[in-house]
Amino acid sequence: MLLISILDSARIRCNTQAASKKRVLETLSELLIEGTGNPVTPHAVFDCLVSRERLGSTALGFGVALSHGRMAKIAEPVGAFLTVEQGVDFDSPDGGRVDLVFGLLVPEDSTEEHLQILSELATLFDQADLRDKLRASASVTTAFELLTT
Repeated sequence: MLLISILDSARIRCNTQAASKKRVLETLSELLIEGTGNPVTPHAVFDCLVSRERLGSTALGFGVALSHGRMAKIAEPVGAFLTVEQGVDFDSPDGGRVDLVFGLLVPEDSTEEHLQILSELATLFDQADLRDKLRASASVTTAFELLTT
């Protein structure tokens, strides 16, 4: 699956001010419903993301987290991305702070698709060059192009 099919530039924020994992998840929750028409509230999305984090951190290491969840009222996968200016503690396996966060919501019954998208995201964010370019970008347009081309 191409990220361009689940990500829109309206759901990207660069240099976000957030002092905690909670604030990052709140911001992602708002972004994940931006322009989608999905009948869910930011609060419901936040609860979904927090529930997944309670199972174990979604941080991958190298300053990256892939916060994700499944929701019954989501018709198709939707993504959001943000860079966090100072980085936050995300219980990362490498102990580092997270400053690149991709949020993903998928329909509740989309188990295989969910895993496929997460695998593609993990492969994408495994590229040090891409991570460096995303961190250097202050432009939503540039971040969108980096993630979708």
